[in-house]
Amino acid sequence: TVLRMVAGLEHPSSGKILVGDNIFCDAQTFVPPHLRGVGMVFQSYALWPHKTVAENVSFPLEIQKIARDQREVKIQEALKLVALDGLAHRYPHELSGGQQQRVALARALAQKPRVLLLDEPLSNLDAKLRVQMRTDIAKLHKRLNATIIYVTHDQTEAMTMADRITIMKDVLVQQIGKPQNVYDHPANMFVAGFM
Repeated sequence: TVLRMVAGLEHPSSGKILVGDNIFCDAQTFVPPHLRGVGMVFQSYALWPHKTVAENVSFPLEIQKIARDQREVKIQEALKLVALDGLAHRYPHELSGGQQQRVALARALAQKPRVLLLDEPLSNLDAKLRVQMRTDIAKLHKRLNATIIYVTHDQTEAMTMADRITIMKDVLVQQIGKPQNVYDHPANMFVAGFM
């Protein structure tokens, strides 16, 4: 729900959503999703089965009315960034689970988002591929210099990938901090049990 509110797909009942000094949502303002500069990777990847890899990646660029020649450049850049540059003409059913996950990531990255939202993107992958993708996403984060909000229920993912962790229970924040600090000094029994 938090990711959907940051993306502009849900309206919060109160409060503010800010990225830097930019207000996305408050009592007077609501910036529509396509104007936020936010990319989102859904847990299910949400790829269109009837569209090629390139067409899937192109979709947010088309919504933003980016010219065709500029779209082609952005598609190729995004596919290269996720190591899929030779698969632009394939369809999702012709790809492995890891490759499908990378297409969803490329689609989110093509628009060069200020904020990248990842909703349990590794939960559908086998254990070996999850380890590889954790490493790949961490490297990508360093190259992008963008904020990534990554939702996971997997403590290993949280501890190995995060600069800061927010532990939530029943929509309430329980603790925010650096992974090691949260692990060493849990704010309450819930956080201690989770970590």
